Amino acid sequence: LPGPVPERRPLREVALLHGRILDRLGPSPLAEDQLIRDLALPAAHVAPELLALELEGRIQRQAGGLLSRLD
Repeated sequence: LPGPVPERRPLREVALLHGRILDRLGPSPLAEDQLIRDLALPAAHVAPELLALELEGRIQRQAGGLLSRLD
């Protein structure tokens, strides 16, 4: 059986969150859990957007749950 359908957020809200994520990341790795704490948002809201940014080639996951910005 398929799981629940994730809620769809407005494009503007998603773009703002992407901007906040990218502002927090740089070339030096940052722990994903620290990023989520810094954003003060539920992990369930941040995780799908991290995946989207990773698929777009804007961020990179590294060993140990670290993230860094690629552009």
